[in-house]
Amino acid sequence: MSEKVTTDCCVVGGGPAGIVMGLLLARAGVRVTVLEKHADFLRDFRGDTIHPSTLEVMHQLGLLERFLQIPYRKVEELRIRIGDGDFPIADFRHLPTKCRFVAFMPQWDFLNFIAKESARYPSYSLRMRTEATELIQEPGRTVGVRAVGPEGPVEIRAALVVGADGRQSIIRGQTGLEVQALGAPMDALWFRISRSPDDPPQPLGRFQNGRILIMIDRGEHWQIAYVIPKGTLDEVRRAGLEAFRDALAELVPFTRPRHSEVQNLDDLKLLSVRIDRLREWYRPGLLFIGDAAHAMSPIGGVGVNLAIQDAVAASNELAGPLRAGKMTTDHLRRVQHRREFPTKMTQLLQVTMQNKLVYPTLSGKKNGSAPLMFRVLRRVPLLRRMPAMLMGMGVRMERVRTREAEANGAGKPPG
Repeated sequence: MSEKVTTDCCVVGGGPAGIVMGLLLARAGVRVTVLEKHADFLRDFRGDTIHPSTLEVMHQLGLLERFLQIPYRKVEELRIRIGDGDFPIADFRHLPTKCRFVAFMPQWDFLNFIAKESARYPSYSLRMRTEATELIQEPGRTVGVRAVGPEGPVEIRAALVVGADGRQSIIRGQTGLEVQALGAPMDALWFRISRSPDDPPQPLGRFQNGRILIMIDRGEHWQIAYVIPKGTLDEVRRAGLEAFRDALAELVPFTRPRHSEVQNLDDLKLLSVRIDRLREWYRPGLLFIGDAAHAMSPIGGVGVNLAIQDAVAASNELAGPLRAGKMTTDHLRRVQHRREFPTKMTQLLQVTMQNKLVYPTLSGKKNGSAPLMFRVLRRVPLLRRMPAMLMGMGVRMERVRTREAEANGAGKPPG
């Protein structure tokens, strides 16, 4: 027999969008249940960049000081290497935000921190090892989800279901909502190699000799993405492990002695890159945010932060109506209206970068020559502030709405 649960909002997915949405709604006094199918958040090679926009959300919530006690690596300027030249492309040190840098932090640390803060609110519930399997539909609207938890089936009835379960969203596939695919010319193979204290500083990205490599300094190791043309994983496997190690050594020769750490091509984690978005993000009683609404390319590392901005905008719009029991489909429409333009503009910029740099590099049409925009950015430091604003703050940066919750005393944590 299924367990029965009633709540104001059921959030499906404990990634950045879902976990932040849960915190913000609980803080506003809304009863919210978050479902996460895994037993913990410890999954590697996920979006680990915390941009100034997200750090600003932490500041607005009064959590920034505690949050920055978690170990992270600070990046104030973003550089890439094209051919034999290094190009500074974004300078975050002049942003009008509390934190003028990007923090590289394992995503599980971020999610654990938000979940711990959320647990202070009596209206919050996080159910780990609980996987949503089916939407509950009544004529004309969604009224909840069916899930399977550690103790068996669970039926959760809610005024609103928020789909935040990523680009492979199970519940999105049940809606028939139209997905607009914009395409992506690449996939990425993620892996790690140990880091020596003597290793030289590295640009974040390398575009050399028809290959692309992303390197993130994790302190004790390098987190690396080897970018390949879309759908060519089988070709990499046929070429074999030694060919892969040789290609890696050509791009980063100083790591050659450690290439034996890549013991098997099956150890590489494939990220199938895509850029798409829903034409409509909602149905009565149902809203999608984050990657479930719009899958982003890893270009710029903006996907996590765009998803969190969705959560802020959605909670701003929906907390009051949910608490009052007066939420309508028009409220959901307003969320999409608020976030659709930033999404479209960000995806347009990503597609432009694909066309100008990624595809020409992978196809061999760019033989080490940098596009004009990068040559201009290297010559004119002042212009680097514009990419920094687009990456660090986004096209539209949301602010956490606090006045209503403070005025009502709603959602105040105990103690």
